[in-house]
Amino acid sequence: MPDTYADAHVANSAIRQAGAAATHAANNKTTKYSQLARTHILPGDHRKGTWHDQAVELIREIGRRTTTITGHAKETIYLFQQLSVALQRGNAVSFEITFTTS
Repeated sequence: MPDTYADAHVANSAIRQAGAAATHAANNKTTKYSQLARTHILPGDHRKGTWHDQAVELIREIGRRTTTITGHAKETIYLFQQLSVALQRGNAVSFEITFTTS
């Protein structure tokens, strides 16, 4: 499991603009998978706490489609809540890895 709090991510995380690290990661992902991006939506990197616009739109679209199938109007809200909890748990694990034990 890669450490999202590694030194390599500090420069982008330290920029005082909200979403800078997510935007940087999304740009890297788009470049890396440029051929795949022609036929697929590649959401931004949202592991660091900020959601890239493309990731938000993807989750909203999944929520809309789920609502259409289930008829439950709050599917998008529930999906964001579930993903947020999962991301918080993952962030906690990544952050805990940075602690040194003595």
